[in-house]
Amino acid sequence: MKLRTTLNEALNLRQIKLFTILFFSCVAMSFAQTVTGTVTADGQPLPGATVLVKGTTTGTSTDFDGNFSINADATSTLIFSYVGYATKEVAVGNQTVINVVLEADNALDEVVVIGYGTQRKSDLTGSVSSVSAEDLTVVPVSRVDQALQGRATGVQVTQVSGAPGAGTVIRVRGGNSITGSNEPLWVIDGIVVGTDFNLNNINSNDIQSIEILKDASSIAIYGSRGANGVVLVTTKSGRGSGTGKPQVSVNIYTSAQMVPELPHMLTQEEQIDYTNEDARYRNTAEPFPNDPSTYPDNDWFDLIMGTSPIYSADVSISGATENLNYYNSLSYFNQDGLVKSSGLEKFIFRSNLDYTLSDKLKAGFRVNYSRISQDNGVVGFNNAFGTLRTQPIYNDDGTYNGFNDVIGAPFNNPLAAIELNTNETFTNNLLATAYLEYSPIENLVIRSTFSPEFNNIKQNRFNSSQLPGLLAINVPDGGEASVRSVASTGWNNENTIQYTKDFNEEHSLVALAGASFQKVSVETATAQAFGITSDATGFNNLGFSDPARSVITSDYEGFQIASFFGRLNYSYKDKYLLTLVGRTDGSSRFAPGNKYEFYPSIAGAWKITEEPFMQNQNVFQDLKLRASWGKSGNQAIEAYRTLGVLTEANTTLGGAELPGLTIGRPANPNLKWETTSSYDIALEASLFGGKVFTEFNYYYKKTNDLLLDVTIPRQTGFTSQLQNVGSLENKGWELMINSTNLTSGDFTWGSTVTLSSNENKILDLGGAEFIDVTVDEILGSDNTRLIVGQPVPVFTGARYLGTWKSQQEIDASGFAGPAVVGGARFEDVNGDGIISTEDYVIAGDPTPDLIFGVENNFSYKNWDLSFYFQGTVGNEVFNLLMRNNYFARGEATKFGGIADRWIEGVNETSDIPRAGTDTVSGIPPNTEYIEDGSHLRLKTLRLAYNVPVDGWGLNGVKDATIYFSGSNLLLLSSTRLIDPEASRFGRSGLGNIAQGYLSGQYPNPRVLTLGLNVTF
Repeated sequence: MKLRTTLNEALNLRQIKLFTILFFSCVAMSFAQTVTGTVTADGQPLPGATVLVKGTTTGTSTDFDGNFSINADATSTLIFSYVGYATKEVAVGNQTVINVVLEADNALDEVVVIGYGTQRKSDLTGSVSSVSAEDLTVVPVSRVDQALQGRATGVQVTQVSGAPGAGTVIRVRGGNSITGSNEPLWVIDGIVVGTDFNLNNINSNDIQSIEILKDASSIAIYGSRGANGVVLVTTKSGRGSGTGKPQVSVNIYTSAQMVPELPHMLTQEEQIDYTNEDARYRNTAEPFPNDPSTYPDNDWFDLIMGTSPIYSADVSISGATENLNYYNSLSYFNQDGLVKSSGLEKFIFRSNLDYTLSDKLKAGFRVNYSRISQDNGVVGFNNAFGTLRTQPIYNDDGTYNGFNDVIGAPFNNPLAAIELNTNETFTNNLLATAYLEYSPIENLVIRSTFSPEFNNIKQNRFNSSQLPGLLAINVPDGGEASVRSVASTGWNNENTIQYTKDFNEEHSLVALAGASFQKVSVETATAQAFGITSDATGFNNLGFSDPARSVITSDYEGFQIASFFGRLNYSYKDKYLLTLVGRTDGSSRFAPGNKYEFYPSIAGAWKITEEPFMQNQNVFQDLKLRASWGKSGNQAIEAYRTLGVLTEANTTLGGAELPGLTIGRPANPNLKWETTSSYDIALEASLFGGKVFTEFNYYYKKTNDLLLDVTIPRQTGFTSQLQNVGSLENKGWELMINSTNLTSGDFTWGSTVTLSSNENKILDLGGAEFIDVTVDEILGSDNTRLIVGQPVPVFTGARYLGTWKSQQEIDASGFAGPAVVGGARFEDVNGDGIISTEDYVIAGDPTPDLIFGVENNFSYKNWDLSFYFQGTVGNEVFNLLMRNNYFARGEATKFGGIADRWIEGVNETSDIPRAGTDTVSGIPPNTEYIEDGSHLRLKTLRLAYNVPVDGWGLNGVKDATIYFSGSNLLLLSSTRLIDPEASRFGRSGLGNIAQGYLSGQYPNPRVLTLGLNVTF
């Protein structure tokens, strides 16, 4: 009886439990909801990803486009997983659309963009560096190339100017050319835009990823265009936005640009002492005989510069349906420059669309339109170096001062120029592409694209007739104005066919063949007028001028390229990889017989961890060895350089001067491509369960058939001719380490270190031992040389030995040139008693021994903190201001160190020359001009708070981030001009080789930014 009672109680309890479970299950089912979304990684959909309701067996997989649909109640948690990617859990809550981005669990499983396709990093046989959208937008920049600095190994990015919209100089594994461009090729969404595309036309927030192709295997697919590396830019699409309603993202920020640390100059009183001392030495009247307090003390740096703002806002709308994905954005950017009268304003619109017409046919387009207004600045930062603090701003009557009493000549008053002059540029750019993709059978894809580009530039410049320098000497010359218009049109047609096939689960083959055609034409017209009688119309009516002095010029340039290429990727057991690439390019820039060139490459890789002998170790998750060889080219010349050109040459006939033409340069139909052969070997490893990923590369490049101006016999009627005669080499190594240092609860810490070293050397200059390069007409042509066996270029000059300490020292030296006690002393290398170019030595070069970047990222709950350092070691800079601001007479401002100069009876042990001696001793280019360019810069610092939108009850908001960032906050450098990255020659002309020359370029500002990113 007792047993029966016990059993009945147990059964009743069991029934109650069963009823309870059934009841709550029914309740849960009644509240179940359909959750849809998309799973992506690296900007691409992940087909076959697993979506599972945690704690149940309910699950599904994503389709070909990464989309999924699953039933789950509000209390459920979804688990997303995919091979090679870290698993992610997401609470459902009240969400009906969940889009998930999976992060690679192993860096080698990341998907990267390559030429004409994509590939897993683990399958790469070439050297490719990737920069993600997060890296690009972590700190706002006006141009995308500014965000690349230090992010990729083997890539040196130099911010040569801090002016709004200023570009960078980029060298991928060193420079390969002397005459031609050394800038990499830019390809945007498959559109080849060239080496000089204005990157202000692209909004950084529109970019999904950037890949930099560096070795022959990866760049050979671009043939003659890729010798200097290739930068692939991929913009965003609607993939990852999920199905359903559109996703709206808003990014806004405002920045304050602050004047950075400025060069140390003499104070007003110290400058007056120096200038008077200089005058006394030269037996002239002292310019400042009175007490220093009676003269102006104007800080010209402060007068022409000041804190300035940046405003930026962009909004994007993206989404996807079963057959359509789209991304549209509109951005506005406005930056006032640190230096008054400089600034940049731009509007950018982008629309990307992809549409699946059927199972076999897809189509789409990319359209980017930009409108840029730029104030180029009518005064420069270097104006402050040439103006004495004692120079008055205004005359007694309140008008601008325009006369320098110290030198007795007109004075270019910067403040007057800012108010009266104009220099502005307007640019309209349309870059577009449309494609059609057809798959007639399984694994075969045929794709054709057509990409037009239209670019219109108009520059207006006006110099007022009321400039005080003209009025001060009563020269009513009138105003000067010019209008320059540039219209360029171009199109690019790419056609590819790709076949993919797996055989017997061991062999994998991807074959690509294609043809590419490009045509570009540029028309330029310039009208310049002088003697404009009124400032009222400025540049708007050039007819108000002296017609006899007007100058009108025009120009046309065009070129065409036809290319045929192919690539074969083969994999055996996903262990042994082989890549073969070939491309033939033909260019209109060369004469018949030299128009076409073939560029091949071969590369292989071995996944060592796939071998049986590596299966029982727990150090390497992945280990891959790869090597490549190949050739690439460089057109290296502008259009028509194989031809002779006509130039104006007047003649006299019958006593009257008549206009005429003559041959301005000799033709050379034998010109051909510069060709670079390169070798690369690398080791990639993922260690300790994927917590550390590292990659080491060693490379060697040799460029033959360098295009150089070679001296030819004068009997030809010319002094030089462009010929293919030289060669140079680059070799170096790269190391990248990416690590997850600590993961503990809600705290994570990760680091990335990039190290690069490149050695550049000239091998041949067509038989010449050296070639002098003129970088400054005043200094002459002997301060920079191209020397066989040395880098491109080297700085040369006399070795500076300090000052002559006594007349006895001068007499004993045997020196016959001008020399005075306290004056500059230089080494007489050949002992002939004078200082000449034969005494010049190699004083340094602008190539760093090491380029580095170090980034640390910390995350704790909703907070993120990151900081990034970058810099160089072992490079020198050539300070062009040393001539006027260190050695020259007292009429120019002087660096602060001059206060410790040689002064008779006061400081006779100093090695800084006494005032006034430069006119006696003569100051050649010398080693004192050369300064250490090594530096360490805190490039970025960012603190962000990821708003818990659910906890704050922000319905409809998917993500929100508030951040504060700073850039260029700290710079450690020993150069007198503070920032060694600046460059006088930028990236064009002499800037192709002449980097590291400083002459007071526009400084890089310190920038503090407050921003908000919201996604709805």
